[in-house]
Amino acid sequence: MTPAGMDTATPRICFYGDDFTGATDTLATATQAGLRSILFLRIPSAAQLRAAGTLDCLGIAGAARAMDAAEMETELEPVATFFAGRAPVTHYKICSTFDSAAQVGNIGVALRIWRRHIPNRFVAIVGGQPNLDRYCAFSHLFAAVRKGGEVVRIDRHDTMRRHPVTPLHESDLRLHLQAQQLRVAAIHYPVYARGDDALDQQIEQKLTTSSDAMLFDIAEAAHLAPVGRVIWQRAVRQPLLAIGASSVVQALCSHWQQQGQLPSATTVSRDNVAATDGPVFVLAGSLSPVTAMQIAAATSFRHVMLDAQSLIDGDEQYIAAALQSIAVQLRAGLHVLACTAAADGGRKLLDAPDAARRLAHAGGEFLRRLLQLMPLRRVGVAGGDTSSYALKALDIWGLSYLGNLAAGVALCQTHADASHLHGMQLMLKGGQMGGADLFELLVHGQP
Repeated sequence: MTPAGMDTATPRICFYGDDFTGATDTLATATQAGLRSILFLRIPSAAQLRAAGTLDCLGIAGAARAMDAAEMETELEPVATFFAGRAPVTHYKICSTFDSAAQVGNIGVALRIWRRHIPNRFVAIVGGQPNLDRYCAFSHLFAAVRKGGEVVRIDRHDTMRRHPVTPLHESDLRLHLQAQQLRVAAIHYPVYARGDDALDQQIEQKLTTSSDAMLFDIAEAAHLAPVGRVIWQRAVRQPLLAIGASSVVQALCSHWQQQGQLPSATTVSRDNVAATDGPVFVLAGSLSPVTAMQIAAATSFRHVMLDAQSLIDGDEQYIAAALQSIAVQLRAGLHVLACTAAADGGRKLLDAPDAARRLAHAGGEFLRRLLQLMPLRRVGVAGGDTSSYALKALDIWGLSYLGNLAAGVALCQTHADASHLHGMQLMLKGGQMGGADLFELLVHGQP
């Protein structure tokens, strides 16, 4: 079934993920809803597009969330050029916690780049993603402390307000984005209950202001379809840009499901993951308390502490020895979890101000070298920036969705020209995602 106004030969949605873990969540969201989807790790070649076949959803994973303005320009301009005219909806996929700041991952900078190629004045920003316990009400963002835990305002969320790169000190997303030179009008959720005409009228009124974009509340799952309707009906008239977490795709799919143009949400397969048939390696570069809890619960693994400063400094003697030691354990059939941060979530005092980024780069290079020594069937990477740079270091050109380990945590299959990387099963997870048993599920599968 195809939504009205859509050519079956072209994608309905193109998305760019500003970090790799979030991009895989959008890939999972689209695939589970019945959209033919693939996530490319760079702008695809003509041969790779042919290999992917007919697509409803085409994604490109990147790392703009960890970049300054000049780096974002270099990263995003070619993607925006590639996406131009390719789909009715271009989705700039950001973290559900709106991780961004004036100096890094600036969403206002991203919007100005996309605007050169998508001139539609209507730009939707979708706040909240209820299935991840993220809620936007009256423009304020709320998030659970951990899955199923207490929901707090984002500026009172202990992890997010202490984030080492983009600490969040403002819950009103209008003000948060204003600090990134983005003027935002707001549509608050009570108008959704008043019907389509009332919502459309309010949007037209807001479009007369000097705003750059329009923020839509998502405080519960029922709010997704009204927002999806607005985005799609405008997109088929003129291609547009939508900004937000995977809730952008959720909103579109909810609308299509209501219209009978996709299978209903209750019939969508959740694709449980089977137990591994070989040793598993996990690289944990996240500093979050959630990841620390998962590391502590990972009893099926041999734990290896990697010295962050030695990785950053490129200490070849240390790195080579660590690689050999891990490879020996994996060859013996043992599961290995390598941590670049203390298991209690404590932060190492590293000298350089850009130490977090340099460590993520070094982690990616470490994983690349390990997989050359010891090809693996199943691998996990924890940490948004670590995942982004780890995949950039690997010669993988695409990912397709296999199954869900937890909300927001997908297991994907790799597409690569190199035989030791093609067909590998890969889990990428952000610091806040998954329950305590996540790494155990990666080994043993779903119950």
